[in-house]
Amino acid sequence: MPEPMPREPHLSGGGRAPEDGAIAATGMGGAMDLATAEAETLEKNPDGPDGTGPSEKPRSLWSDAWRDLRRNPVFIISALIILFLVLISLWPGVIATQNPLKCDLAKAQEGSQPGHPFGFNGQGCDVYTRTVYGARVSVTVGVCATLGVAILGSVLGGLAGFFGGSGDAVLSRITDIFFAIPVVLGGLVLLSVVTSSTVWPVIGFMVLLGWPQISRIARGSVITTKQNDYVQAARALGASNSRMMLRHIAPNAIAPVIVVATIALGTYISLEATLSYLGVGLKPPTVSWGIDISSASQYIRTAPHALLWPAGALAVTVLAFIMLGDAVRDALDPKLR
Repeated sequence: MPEPMPREPHLSGGGRAPEDGAIAATGMGGAMDLATAEAETLEKNPDGPDGTGPSEKPRSLWSDAWRDLRRNPVFIISALIILFLVLISLWPGVIATQNPLKCDLAKAQEGSQPGHPFGFNGQGCDVYTRTVYGARVSVTVGVCATLGVAILGSVLGGLAGFFGGSGDAVLSRITDIFFAIPVVLGGLVLLSVVTSSTVWPVIGFMVLLGWPQISRIARGSVITTKQNDYVQAARALGASNSRMMLRHIAPNAIAPVIVVATIALGTYISLEATLSYLGVGLKPPTVSWGIDISSASQYIRTAPHALLWPAGALAVTVLAFIMLGDAVRDALDPKLR
């Protein structure tokens, strides 16, 4: 009876993996074949070797931040409030059917009535309607001022931090000068000579005095980011300055700017109301919470409702943006994880 033929070594490329005894008999080649077979099995099988599931793809800072924000009740509440403010700013007539400029002196300082839940102010205007329409001005000023400050400050600060040298030194001294100017006093001086009743002079003033803060933050963030290994590797491979700024530095240095700008948005809304209250910001017939608070403060004892409703709307709006900024800061700061 012929003797059985010796077993051929297992070859990679398909089939079942050999048993442990066969691996021991085939030596190093069999062990390599088993490793290859296991790798192919793991690629085809979505489950991991110990049943824990596939290894997840590494998430970026932004995906981790969005995941944390969706689980943060502070972010959800503030985002809903801000979304409501944006909606009534775009379509105030949906929930306020009256004309905010239509007043009846016969109803001056009267309280709540059917169809007028917030009562009337000193000129007989519907407080509810003016409170709703005042959100449009506040949101417009806050968003436009924040965008202008963020863009101007980020560009100047980012360029100064990236290139350094004399330009960085000059920009640092200019920011020091602007930091020395009191914001309210500067508004009283600069806006007192403006006769326009639109929002653009107020927005321009906020951008003029607000960009140094963002510029300094962007400068520091760029200086820190450009020291990272991936930036140095891109420089060694011959990447241009514009490519390093746009592809490697800006996406990783913009997070602090977004956090500060989000918190500053609420500050700009309160600053607009302060300047309007002092009479140098927005001017009638513009409907603004600051203007209504200023006019209602004269008869706060006889008609406190005319002051409390616009002041309460202003406080809730500013608080919502500050809460949103705090939530974004917690999500984007890896040290707080």
